[in-house]
Amino acid sequence: MKLMTVEAARAAMLAAIRRLGPVELALQDALGRMLAEDIHAVRDQPPFTNSSMDGWAVRSADGPGPRKIIGESAAGHGFEGPLSAGEAVRIFTGAALPAGADAVVIQEDARRDGETVEVPAIEPGDNVRQAGRDFRAGGRLLSEGLRLDPWRLSLCASAGRDRVRVVRPPRVSLVSTGEEVVEAPAVPGPWQIFDSGSPGLEAMLRTWGAETRRVTGVRDRREAVRDAIAAADGDLVVTLGGASVGDHDLVRAAAGDLGLDMRVESVAVRPGKPTFFGILGDGRPLLGLPGNPASAFVCAELFLRPLVAALEGRPSAPFLRSVRLVGPLPANGPREHWMRARLVPGRDGEAVEAFLDQDSSLVRVFSEADALLRRLPHAPAAAAGDAVEVLPLLRG
Repeated sequence: MKLMTVEAARAAMLAAIRRLGPVELALQDALGRMLAEDIHAVRDQPPFTNSSMDGWAVRSADGPGPRKIIGESAAGHGFEGPLSAGEAVRIFTGAALPAGADAVVIQEDARRDGETVEVPAIEPGDNVRQAGRDFRAGGRLLSEGLRLDPWRLSLCASAGRDRVRVVRPPRVSLVSTGEEVVEAPAVPGPWQIFDSGSPGLEAMLRTWGAETRRVTGVRDRREAVRDAIAAADGDLVVTLGGASVGDHDLVRAAAGDLGLDMRVESVAVRPGKPTFFGILGDGRPLLGLPGNPASAFVCAELFLRPLVAALEGRPSAPFLRSVRLVGPLPANGPREHWMRARLVPGRDGEAVEAFLDQDSSLVRVFSEADALLRRLPHAPAAAAGDAVEVLPLLRG
């Protein structure tokens, strides 16, 4: 099989992906989705000049001294009359400033005596929020392509939006093969293990914003694998296991029965060499991941996460950063190696240490890792303190 570098394989995969179309959702259902439109303000915010404190609305030009109290302005219930010389209006935070007033004396600085209030000197604009201070009518508040987090969703609401156009959530079908795995609460046979790969991948996909459908328990029969892939709907099909070329690795052949146009045959990566990618005869992209959990999870970070991002039209390149090694590492072999590692405090900031056991079947090691440490092909031995690249993992 032809080996491709990680970068070349990812580029070939992304070249086959097209951004999904838009869908209109109620604002409360749009959290985490990508905007498919710009959001503009329909009016000023705030729409009227208002008080930033509880106190007394006054005319600053009147200077210090007593004021006649002529009314009250509260949030949602403004004072409708004008304010004349020598007058004051009791005002509360967020309430509209009466016509004629240009400042607010905070209540701690004033002294009320019946129907009058004694106020100090004050400057124009003190404790006042001007209309349009947050944004102006017609202004663009959010741009197409931004992900709606709680704060951006709040901004949409402040602009009077109850529905927004967003990129449709990617739908991913996950097909797990292999008679050696069972899912709890089923009891494993003497030669079986619990399935940890597909639950983990499904959780990763949901974290990345995809809607998922999981098909498990597919028997190691070519026709069974073929039928499971054929029935898997969605924008992307991901298979787990059976990706290599052994007698029981049937996914490539089964996908070939469905007209697979192979774009990536194998990747020069460790772990995860058997990873492949192609386009099925009906146009659905298919990513084949190895069955060992560490191999599947590493390649999910390197390839599956960028594919989901590309379906939404988001930047798809993994974010790498440079940190210092805690301890030495041996020279690397011919394949790019992504080592499970943990980020720790160092003398000059954050540092990284790789786990000693990098076997691709280990789930516990991945549960303790918060980064993948990148070692380029044929990289020489590295010493403690050397700079290396890491891919941080999203952890709770």
